[in-house]
Amino acid sequence: MNNNSEIISKLSPHLFWDVKPEQLDAGENKSYIIKRVLEYGLWQDWLLLKNFYGLKTISDQSQRFRELDPKSLAFIAHLSGVPKEKFRCYITKQSSQKHWNF
Repeated sequence: MNNNSEIISKLSPHLFWDVKPEQLDAGENKSYIIKRVLEYGLWQDWLLLKNFYGLKTISDQSQRFRELDPKSLAFIAHLSGVPKEKFRCYITKQSSQKHWNF
């Protein structure tokens, strides 16, 4: 098992409910994996992600996301030391919030 598939196999299975994890590539699908772990991952998933990609890569990828839930945005902004205003999801936030915004 190579390093790419090893990281994906160690992540929580609930993160990939809509895809087959064995078809993911940690290099090509980096953005997808990072977003899933930030939004739905457990603490162990976060630690695996941080050890595999590094905080700089995670922060750089996160700054490109069109949307990210507010808690995940606050978490990665705080850890990386990057102001929220630098994140695309913060800048392009919808002006009218969803009706069922919990």
